[in-house]
Amino acid sequence: MKFSLDGVGPVGHSWIERDVASLSPSYSREYALVVDHAQGSEVWDVDGRRYIDFMAGVAVLNVGHRHPAVQAAVAEQLDKFWHICLSDFFYPQAVTLAEKIQSIAPMDAPTQVYFGNSGTEAVEAAIKLAMYTTGRTRFIGFMGAFHGRTLGSLSFTASKAVQRANYLSGVKVYHVPYPNAYRPLLAGPAHHSYGEIVVDYIEEQLFRNILSPNDVAGILIEPIQGEGGYVVPAPGFFTRLREVCDRHGILLMVDEIQSGAGRTGSWWAIEQEHVQPDIVCFAKGIGSGLPIGGIVARKELMTWGPGSHGSTYGGNPVAAASALATLEVIEREGLMQRATDSGNFIQDALAEMEARHPSIGQVRGRGLMIGIEFVKDRQTKERAIDLRNFIIQRAFELGLLLIPCGVNAIRMTPPLNIDRALIEEGLHLFEQALTEGEARFPVNEN
Repeated sequence: MKFSLDGVGPVGHSWIERDVASLSPSYSREYALVVDHAQGSEVWDVDGRRYIDFMAGVAVLNVGHRHPAVQAAVAEQLDKFWHICLSDFFYPQAVTLAEKIQSIAPMDAPTQVYFGNSGTEAVEAAIKLAMYTTGRTRFIGFMGAFHGRTLGSLSFTASKAVQRANYLSGVKVYHVPYPNAYRPLLAGPAHHSYGEIVVDYIEEQLFRNILSPNDVAGILIEPIQGEGGYVVPAPGFFTRLREVCDRHGILLMVDEIQSGAGRTGSWWAIEQEHVQPDIVCFAKGIGSGLPIGGIVARKELMTWGPGSHGSTYGGNPVAAASALATLEVIEREGLMQRATDSGNFIQDALAEMEARHPSIGQVRGRGLMIGIEFVKDRQTKERAIDLRNFIIQRAFELGLLLIPCGVNAIRMTPPLNIDRALIEEGLHLFEQALTEGEARFPVNEN
């Protein structure tokens, strides 16, 4: 196993032994957390130990663990029925959820919704719809992206080589650098922002030398790159990208699986870029942990007929009830504003830490989608991978749940309704782990 057993109690240890003997080794565990129960922004393991949750089930539990309104909605639906198959029949729960998603979709034009079970299924649906609508079969994706592990979405995923090893791509995708101004891969005019330089590369290199834009069905991108490092795109990028898509009849497909459902302080991260996409992929935070995902797309694109795509369990009535209740809680309790306020508080605290911790290379993010990149030297930006890994493990031992992103970054994605006292306690534990880590893995303080 790749993870340490440090910090796990005897009951947890016994469950891990049984897990290793029974479950696929393809699951990549971060540390030895064996969960017994959870509430709000706190988790308890099977040995009775309490943790502050700064990762929310990988940005899924946007309204926290076991929110009473979501619990009530699920219980009510379980008392009615829990399956009938949306591909073959009708039920109100899918309709009311679809109408809610239409009401918050980041497009002015009329939309329609397709439901699946997960993020990767949402991406697969977007790929198929783009092919069906445009009659084209090629796509553009971005280095560092994560869009899922089924063969179509895996064709776009480019965050870790191990995720693609031994698999043949299911879709023809041409990858270009993500507009990460902190670690630019492309050179360009000094008067251009790095976002413009990336789009220049697509137009002047990719389209001129390798790929005709008339063959491209869509461009799939995360408005904030998730597993690739919680990277906020450079200014000017999305405006230019939208112009390119419009000029060539290419669909702009945004993956809001991790950034949606209010996490960045708006319903969708793309709203903060002031452009409108053609297709939005959603999952994770929509359903509060019940398996649901899907796409919302411009109605004019939804030209596929019955049987062109479907799912036995997609839009399951219990999951739909959970999702609708989740969205209503986010709205009713003002959680997008809380995400903004709490995110600003965390980033301000991290900026203060940055002044006394030279390993912090960059703090970035929006709302409660925050990334911290660690370096051995701020001038060279050499990646401090061992330090990052130590911080995550040590934080777990101290009682704080964090997970990595990118090569050398940590993400902070607590529930949107986390209490300020828990934020402060969690930040204290984080800095304690960071201080111990810098003592073990010295960095250049110049």
